[in-house]
Amino acid sequence: MSEDKVGSLVEEALKRKERLQALKKKNEEAKDINADSPSKLPMPKFRSYKPQDESLKEKVLEDAKPGDVESEVQDQLSAAKSKVVIEELDISNLAPRKPDWDLKRDVSKKLEKLERRTQKAIAELIRERLKQDQHNLATMVNMIGKEETNDRT
Repeated sequence: MSEDKVGSLVEEALKRKERLQALKKKNEEAKDINADSPSKLPMPKFRSYKPQDESLKEKVLEDAKPGDVESEVQDQLSAAKSKVVIEELDISNLAPRKPDWDLKRDVSKKLEKLERRTQKAIAELIRERLKQDQHNLATMVNMIGKEETNDRT
């Protein structure tokens, strides 16, 4: 049995060695192809630097020209002076629909816990009554349903 393991390990090692050799060969071919073709590096754009080399001077960008700031400022000032007339303002859209929405949000987690505890307590009470009276489950459920409707009214 140990010979089988050794044999399979040797086979796996040979396969791995072949794959590595194939990868090395592929990488060398890729390097040769890249060396033959000129590399395409991004060309620099000179905004504030003036190159001394003549071949790079054509890559210099022109200086940015400032826009007409005075007219922009005048437009904004004239727009600020004119009064905006609000035709009709619906106050109900500005106010929240229910004033206690934040209270409900804060208390909702606590209410969920209490609801779960209440359901567990109700289930426990039902089990205790069933053990004490040994009545049919259906009659007990009907009685509890009647009690709940009476409590609600």
